[in-house]
Amino acid sequence: RIAHTKRDIPHPTMEQAAHAFQAMPEATDFDKRDKALFAFFMLTGARDGAVASLKLKHINVELGHVYQDAREVKTKNSKTIECQFFPVDQVYHDVFKAWVSYLIEDKLFGLDDALFPKAKIGVVKGQGFTNLGLSQDCYANSGPLNKIIRDTFANVQMRQFTPHSFRKTLTKYGDQVCDSMLDWKAWSMNLG
Repeated sequence: RIAHTKRDIPHPTMEQAAHAFQAMPEATDFDKRDKALFAFFMLTGARDGAVASLKLKHINVELGHVYQDAREVKTKNSKTIECQFFPVDQVYHDVFKAWVSYLIEDKLFGLDDALFPKAKIGVVKGQGFTNLGLSQDCYANSGPLNKIIRDTFANVQMRQFTPHSFRKTLTKYGDQVCDSMLDWKAWSMNLG
């Protein structure tokens, strides 16, 4: 009985997520990336493993559409997933849209480059290994993304929630905003 007992999964409320998000800095390229990553998790509820492997070509910001192609994205059970951005606070959409524009227009990233790139590490004479800015490569796994989100909550003295807990946050939010069973079914399917 203990093994099958339902446990309440800790997750941030919409207000807690908004508070942590607002406290995030935007000074460096990595700060911008981290804030856009947080926004993306709130917009989609995507699994962290899939997000680590997403490229710019998998996103249509104007339509609010994400195409997780199982041939290129590390999705659960290698299943292709399509979803739309959830109707959450507009600030998440604005920050994410600004990030994609920044990558394409300022950093000259192509469609086959990472949506959330890792750091480019190189050797500088006299300094050893140094961070040289944003790479165009995806992360190999979701560990660094988990750390970014956990640290964001820790920086505002909250419990260290993981990206996966945002799925529960969006589920609870869907309970509040969906007026009919049809709406709820669409919300659920969009969450994958």
